[in-house]
Amino acid sequence: MRKRVIAALLAAAVGSGMFTAAGCGRTQERVNEDGESVITVWSPSDEPAIEEWWVEKIEEFNQAHEGEIELRREAIVRADSYAYEDKVNAAITSNDLPDILYVDGPNVSIYAANEVILPVDDFFSQEEWSDFLDSSRQQNTYDGNIYAVSATESSVALYYNKDMLEAAGISVPERMEEAWTWSEYYDAAKKLTKDGVVGTNIIMDKGEGLSYVLEQFWISNGTDFVNEDGSSAEGCLNSPEGVEAAEFLNSLIQEGYANIDPIQKEFHNGKAATMLGGSWEVATLEKDYPDLNWGVTWFPVADEDGVPTSPTGDWAAAVTTNVQDMDAVREVMGFLFSKENVTSYAQAISKPPTRNSSYDVLPEYNEYPRSVFREQLMETGHPRPRTPSYSVLTAEFAEAMLNIFTGADPQEALDAAAAAMNKDYEKYYAQD
Repeated sequence: MRKRVIAALLAAAVGSGMFTAAGCGRTQERVNEDGESVITVWSPSDEPAIEEWWVEKIEEFNQAHEGEIELRREAIVRADSYAYEDKVNAAITSNDLPDILYVDGPNVSIYAANEVILPVDDFFSQEEWSDFLDSSRQQNTYDGNIYAVSATESSVALYYNKDMLEAAGISVPERMEEAWTWSEYYDAAKKLTKDGVVGTNIIMDKGEGLSYVLEQFWISNGTDFVNEDGSSAEGCLNSPEGVEAAEFLNSLIQEGYANIDPIQKEFHNGKAATMLGGSWEVATLEKDYPDLNWGVTWFPVADEDGVPTSPTGDWAAAVTTNVQDMDAVREVMGFLFSKENVTSYAQAISKPPTRNSSYDVLPEYNEYPRSVFREQLMETGHPRPRTPSYSVLTAEFAEAMLNIFTGADPQEALDAAAAAMNKDYEKYYAQD
């Protein structure tokens, strides 16, 4: 049964009022006037290059399947108004979801647990699945089944201002095995903080960005946000190792080496000497900041044999329970996530592809700086927690870290966050 999807995904939307009640009935057309099976995709609207990709690929698919299948896509503006989530909410409550729904990676578990989407394990052969990056398959797996497919991945590494580091006499690692430890990262940030410039930027945003980036400090220190089956944060998020990670991050804020309220594009504008930034920043820096002398190195590792790790995750396509023509949907999914189309989509959006074979025809990922992100994805990538209580977990973690950064006791703040996540899981997902 759909245990709580009418109330759950919602926390991820920061109480935006998603999943409100709606009327019954099916309004979406499933067969067109020519008798073709209509398969509809919903995904967030994107930059022009991606919108053009969709137009081209839909035309290509429809020409190849004329008389049998018509593929349609509805591009929905997401922005900050949660229009996308609101539309999904209404479709869930009215039983009128599209055949294929794009969802953000960490929310796959919520949709799967609430029986909004279906397993897609048999959509590809084992040989084909093995071509997808481990990190992507892990993100899209819940309770032993794959529920979604992604075309692109993401990663985070440490960007640095070459001129500032050179002036400070600081060298950067040349191999992943030599990645900075937390102590080395801290020492560099301390040395680089001067003349109106902070040593580092650790806040991507004050919401999901905190979970996406900072979870890796827990993992590197030998723990995580939740236990292996995603049922509990107790003893993980608030473990001694977790508290130590929070205290380390807080030291950067409290000692003035990082800002809790960084200016926009702080690193790009020369106000931060280093930055924990996403793989997408490479294209931004190359295009919009040609005069900035920058480099990128691997994600910092905890002291004393810390675990090398790095964030991963991106949007993924899932098949909803409202699907009517499963054979046609299989055909569409096979087309969208073929080697060729994953590669071209990744090129259009300037993100790393999810298929290993794509890198054979994308030589830029064999060259620095993109090679750093490819290496992390293949060697150290780790998706966000797979738990149906993720929406509560991520909101509580963000609140806890912001409270810690403004003076709260780390143990108490993390205890409260862990308790909130566990309460949600016990109420809605624990077995009777």
